[in-house]
Amino acid sequence: MSLGIQALLAVMPILVAAVLLIGFRWPAKWAMPLVYVVAVLIALTAWQVSLPRVVAATIQGLFITFDILFIIFGAILLLNTLKYSGAVTAIRNGFTNISTDRRVQIVIIAWLFGSFIEGASGFGTPAAIAAPLMVALGFPAMAAVMIGMMIQSTPVTFGAVGTPILVGVRGGLDTPVVTDQLEAVGMSFEQYLQAITAGAAIMHGITGTLIPLLMVMMLTRFFGRNRSWTEGLSILPFAIFGGLAFTIPYTLTGVFLGPEFPSLLGALVGLAIVTFAARRGFLLPKDTWDFPPREEWQPEWISRLEINLDELAGKRSMALWLAWVPYLLVALLLVLTRLPQLGIGAQLRKVAITWPDIFGTEITASTTPLYLPAFILIVVVAITFFLHQMNGPDIRGAISDSSKVLLGAGFVLIFTVPMVRVYINSGVNAADLPSMPVAMAAWIAENVGAVWPFFAPTIGALGAFIAGSNTVSNLMFSLFQFGVAEQLLISGIVIVSLQAVGAAAGNMIAIHNVVAASATVGLLGQEGATLRKTIIPTLYYVVVVGILGLIAVYVLNIPDPLMAVGPG
Repeated sequence: MSLGIQALLAVMPILVAAVLLIGFRWPAKWAMPLVYVVAVLIALTAWQVSLPRVVAATIQGLFITFDILFIIFGAILLLNTLKYSGAVTAIRNGFTNISTDRRVQIVIIAWLFGSFIEGASGFGTPAAIAAPLMVALGFPAMAAVMIGMMIQSTPVTFGAVGTPILVGVRGGLDTPVVTDQLEAVGMSFEQYLQAITAGAAIMHGITGTLIPLLMVMMLTRFFGRNRSWTEGLSILPFAIFGGLAFTIPYTLTGVFLGPEFPSLLGALVGLAIVTFAARRGFLLPKDTWDFPPREEWQPEWISRLEINLDELAGKRSMALWLAWVPYLLVALLLVLTRLPQLGIGAQLRKVAITWPDIFGTEITASTTPLYLPAFILIVVVAITFFLHQMNGPDIRGAISDSSKVLLGAGFVLIFTVPMVRVYINSGVNAADLPSMPVAMAAWIAENVGAVWPFFAPTIGALGAFIAGSNTVSNLMFSLFQFGVAEQLLISGIVIVSLQAVGAAAGNMIAIHNVVAASATVGLLGQEGATLRKTIIPTLYYVVVVGILGLIAVYVLNIPDPLMAVGPG
């Protein structure tokens, strides 16, 4: 089978998903079961993957689905707990005191607070926490999902305390061939990984600075009364200021310290600077922007999980600092459990449910429920019950409201995530073909030649779109990208950095991320509408980063020590 035919067949499930979700506007609960069937049929027939392997990959996907649903439940439970305790009302009033301007709230809540949660936890947690919080503050549910997905861009490469680099790129590149090449030039793998980290941080720093402005412009364009891009531009100085307050410390941390802390430190520094500045009106526009009155909202904007703050507002009053303590506890516990030096995470990971070598394949499915962000969220809910002096009916109401969300999200995800795992595990087959994602990437590489640096981020984004994970995209494609750089005699450091950055951007359009974020605000069925919006910032990201890649390779001629060795 020619590489072109391989690529065409491999892309078919993606095309079916795009046509049904975006073209025909099917809800994911109808589209994704069909997409799963298409992927399985192609794997069984064209790729000649054995039936036990397809079933094993599906089971692996179901384990991951459990993890995602657990995180969704924990995030919604925390929000509903804070709703019943009166904390959400206090938080809403607190943001109103800083600024009633929704554009300012976007910069602080989504861009900075969301980036901090991404740096601590990753794996879709920012959207799961920030999106329902924005709904509670009065944002349309669809706007909250759109913005929640856009959070998952710049901070993602260094999310979960650097996991996409430390696990993704390292796991993809750390092979005997690469190690031998590095030894030949007197360079350690850690030094090479740090060079990739620095390259990714610089590219993100340049591109990501405009993301808060783009968030605001998309908010005013799609959810404003006047449907205007330019209404967002009136906050340009403050949005750029908010962008730089994050990206400058973020980039410096990536270049000089490593992959663990750019998103965490960038967000912490940015939050302190920008909140202080906003309270004093620094760079804020003279006008104030808000959504149109609720009665003018389009039906698809509105959540089926309404957070009725009005009926709860008079229930109890609460100090703002006390209302924020649960979110601060989430952030603190996420950091403490993700720092390998402390060993807490290692202890939590000892509680594991594992199915090794499913049906005689090497595919292993496992979950570590106590290490998931969901467990931390539930622990914080328990602390909040006592901290906010709640009663039994309050917490029962929060649990009841949260449980209603899981059925719809679960049905979609039990097809979406297994489809991804069938895709990724298709590399072991009787036809001796590469896995479906690698076949697509190889065809693109063969047909674009020297302009590969421009397309390298798109391959990373494609991997994240399929897998819903920067880490998995890096695992799939880092060695492939490195090999293309070798063949073209250009810097592997630059090309793998482009892979890592593009994979972060692809999270904005990852289908099961959209489903998960939509579930947290009760907006299942509108996934296609969200994707039609989030493709805009994704294209911005991969195009700008692709141009930066061309400049780095052909204008700045950034060297790579391995170029002296040549292809291994």
